[in-house]
Amino acid sequence: MHTPPAPGSGAETPHRPSLLAVIQRVSLSLLIAVIIPAVLFYACFVLAGVWTAIVAALVWSYGAIAWRAVTRRRTSGLLILAAVLLTGRTLLSVLADSTWLYFLQPIISDGVLAALFLLSLASARPMVARLAGDFYPMDHELAARPRIRRLFWRLTALWAVLGLAKAAMTLWLLQSQSLETFVLVKSISMLGINVLAAFATVGLAALVARKEGLMGSTRLVPVPMRA
Repeated sequence: MHTPPAPGSGAETPHRPSLLAVIQRVSLSLLIAVIIPAVLFYACFVLAGVWTAIVAALVWSYGAIAWRAVTRRRTSGLLILAAVLLTGRTLLSVLADSTWLYFLQPIISDGVLAALFLLSLASARPMVARLAGDFYPMDHELAARPRIRRLFWRLTALWAVLGLAKAAMTLWLLQSQSLETFVLVKSISMLGINVLAAFATVGLAALVARKEGLMGSTRLVPVPMRA
């Protein structure tokens, strides 16, 4: 049982963001790291071809990282992870002079990430626990609570299974569809899956946060977010 600090004791109650603030933070991270690059890629693919689309998505990711560094804003782990994966895909595709290889690599990367998520379940900090600080202020005491640890374990398992399912679906699309159809269907379906999974994750986390008394006021008060 946690005893609240006595007045004048010098201990401060940690800030607990509202559910609205958490949703805003998740939405902003998804917008910058996932949604905008996907929309930009498809638009450039239709208007100027696949190589232009590849370069545009990569430039956006590094531009976003540079902007946040210059303006002293925190760069999310999701954005860094997306940039690293895009860099690897682009370098291999350029070296092999193969756009098909560019589209094959997400299958491999989804499989590798799913394996990393699964392997992290055996460690003290599952992968979701390592990323949680991007969306909610975490400390050792909070991360060690039994409900929180179970939540991290279950969400890590969920994203591992999702990664394997995405890899299988993408492989089927790549082998069975034309490049134009593949890019269109993949862009829409994967974006939708990622966004729905992210907000399902927030919903599950919010249920546990309520039980732990971790959510602040739920009033719809605008929360300033720095892009």
